[in-house]
Order: sequence, then C-alpha cells, then structure tokens
Amino acid sequence: MDKKEFLSELEKRLQGLPKADIEERLEFYSESIDDRVEEGKTEEEAINDMGGIDSVVNQIADETPIVNLVKERVKPKRRLTGLEIALLIIGFPLWFPFLLVFLVLTLVFYLLVWVLVIVTYSIEIGFVGMTIFAFGAALFEFAGHNIHVGYIGLGLLGLGASMLFIFVCIASTKLSIKFTKKIFSGIKRKLIGGKN
Repeated sequence: MDKKEFLSELEKRLQGLPKADIEERLEFYSESIDDRVEEGKTEEEAINDMGGIDSVVNQIADETPIVNLVKERVKPKRRLTGLEIALLIIGFPLWFPFLLVFLVLTLVFYLLVWVLVIVTYSIEIGFVGMTIFAFGAALFEFAGHNIHVGYIGLGLLGLGASMLFIFVCIASTKLSIKFTKKIFSGIKRKLIGGKN
C-alpha cells in the first residue's frame, strides 16, 4: 500500500469524525509518511512502521473523545421537513419509551460491569470490620483480666483474609477497567467508521 492508497483508505475509515478532524489527521499522517521517506524508507515501510491502517484507525479511535463522535453522528445532515417534525411529535409516545428503555439498559449493563468491584470491596470491608471487632473484643476482655483466645484467633483470621483479599479487589478493579475500555473502544471504532 502506498501513501495515496493509505490516505484514501484512512479518509474512508474516518467518516464518523468531523471534516476538520479528518483533514487534520490526513495531513498529520501524510507528513509522518513523508518524514519516514526522507529518512530513506519506502512508503510501504513507512506505513508498516505506523502499524498499518487498522492500527492507525484504532489509535485515532482511542484518542478521540466519545462525546465528539456522538455529536458528529447525531448532527443533522439536512433540515427536517414539516412532515418529519409532525411524525416525530405524533410518534413521541412510541419512540420515547424505547429510547428510555435503551438508555436504562445501557446504564444497567455498565453498572453490572462494576458490581464485581463493589462486591469484592464490600467483602474486604467485612474482613477489616471483623478484624477490628475481634481485636477490640480481645482488648476489652483483656482489660477485664480475661484472655479470650477465640477473639484473638478471629482477629488474626480476619487480618490474614483482608490482606489476601485486597489482591482480589485490585484484580477485579483492573479487570473492570480493562473491560470498560474495551467496550468504549469498540463503540468509538463503530462511530468513527461513519456508516449510518
């Protein structure tokens, strides 16, 4: 793939971006290819150094805020006719509940991704609370000149469990962040594609 083919394909694959952004990206990658060619590489080698067209599109998708992509997607391409406006108003009782359900389901799905994190941290808080309670009860008993080995054992068990379970909390958080990034990256790539 030479520079011209690369830029043509890149322009096609970025149709979901605003025109100014597309031109800016095309100019940037054109200059980047030219710089590599000046260093003695062929156009194909320069493009391969950048990772190819898929890599470039994915990188642009990751760098572009999703709000910008949605704004560009919902921006009207033409003015609505009177008939279309009337149909939107009359059809409001039909399309609005579907839109609302879609938004609520999307929010619920996003929250479900983070339920794992919430549950693991709740368990961690339980272990820490058990530790504090058990050692507090052991101290209270010790102040009354009684030694209650059960409280000390329970405190040590809670301390050990909380120290080990923090790794589960960290892993679940990283997993949820990674999954969320993957979801948003996929949505961005679909929006950048420009297909309505």
